[in-house]
Amino acid sequence: MEWLLPLVIIFSSLVVLLATRLPVAFCFLTFNLAAAYFIWGGELGLYQLVLSIFSSVTMFSLLPVPLFILMGEVLFHSGLAFRAIDVLDKWMGRLPGRLGLVAVGSGSILAALSGSSMGTTAMMGSILSPEMERRGYKKPMSIGPIIGSGGLAIMIPPSALAVILAALAQISVGQLLVAGIIPGLLMATLYGGYIILRCWLQPSIAPPYTPTPTPLTERLISTVRYVLPFGLIIFVVIGFILMGVATPTESAAMGALACYILTIFYGRFGWKLIKKSITGTLRITVMMLMILTGAVAFSQILAFTGASKGLGQFVTGLDVAPMILMILMQVVILFLGTFMEQVSIMMITFPIFMPLVRDIGVHPILFGLLVLLSLEISMGTPPFGFLLFVMKGIAPPDTTMADIYRAAFPFIICDLIAMGVIFAFPQIALWLPSIMIR
Repeated sequence: MEWLLPLVIIFSSLVVLLATRLPVAFCFLTFNLAAAYFIWGGELGLYQLVLSIFSSVTMFSLLPVPLFILMGEVLFHSGLAFRAIDVLDKWMGRLPGRLGLVAVGSGSILAALSGSSMGTTAMMGSILSPEMERRGYKKPMSIGPIIGSGGLAIMIPPSALAVILAALAQISVGQLLVAGIIPGLLMATLYGGYIILRCWLQPSIAPPYTPTPTPLTERLISTVRYVLPFGLIIFVVIGFILMGVATPTESAAMGALACYILTIFYGRFGWKLIKKSITGTLRITVMMLMILTGAVAFSQILAFTGASKGLGQFVTGLDVAPMILMILMQVVILFLGTFMEQVSIMMITFPIFMPLVRDIGVHPILFGLLVLLSLEISMGTPPFGFLLFVMKGIAPPDTTMADIYRAAFPFIICDLIAMGVIFAFPQIALWLPSIMIR
């Protein structure tokens, strides 16, 4: 158990830094500087830290992220997103927590567009959260649905993380992407059910209001005018990828261009819009990349001490039934995911887990899907879930990390329920891949 002491020291040190209310990025930077100097060997360790920071922000898979954030900023500052929200809100009728349901629906659609949970969360947070606050929604309902729905981009294709996972696990990329469709929709359904139930039982959390009666003809015209044009963006982003016309990065750039074109048609385009959208994109992107560089270096330091590998070997070395072993593997990934970057978790655990998965006869696609779901949960799990920090960066100034933790918790429960259902009925994940094979 020599790995336990380094794990406790590292974990507690970062918790102490976060308790000082220092910005998250600087907490990681402070810890990484000290650990690199004392653990990696003085000046050579600091040089290695610089290399780690450089490599973590030059990953090609990150390139679409600022472009998707730019799409959200353009729609936000032009006001087009608010008009679309108003139209969707009118169609919701008297359902409790209407904007929370809009967040879930938007998150599901954006998940099918971006493949980036960071970009989706940042985009929805910048668009929906201020409007929810304006309408009197409390923190659990103005933040929670955005964090939960933002994670759907990990499950619903195209998912950049799923591609990386399939490559590391040496399983079919296409089958794993397809396997995430039904579980992703199941999670969205659970989110919607929770929102309706919570707002029905506790109306004050999302103050009900009687919408102004709107004739059906007017609603249809508003939908055609303010909602259907977003189909152009959907087609540009996902249609070009499916047709093989463009890569995800190229499609993201085309999607941002399509957003600007829409603002021209609506008479909202101008230098003021360009300045605000680019400034907002830079602010959010820099914030996310600073946290990412810190998280990657932190996970590398943790791996260097042997703590993460020791934890994985301890769990997999237990003499238990295959199903219990599968559950324990997910527990390890969930635990590591609270303070490590997702790709690093896969690189550390897969050399240990994948031979065991094949030995006990578990379908590799099913295991890959469960790992993907565990990684999605860990992105929103306190204390170091990455989406929590992304949300903190774009939430209203009076929002604390405790507010964000409490808002995310019910959606973590929904994810765990979804995982339990998939464990009980594996065909939820395997049915579409089986059709794909035939």
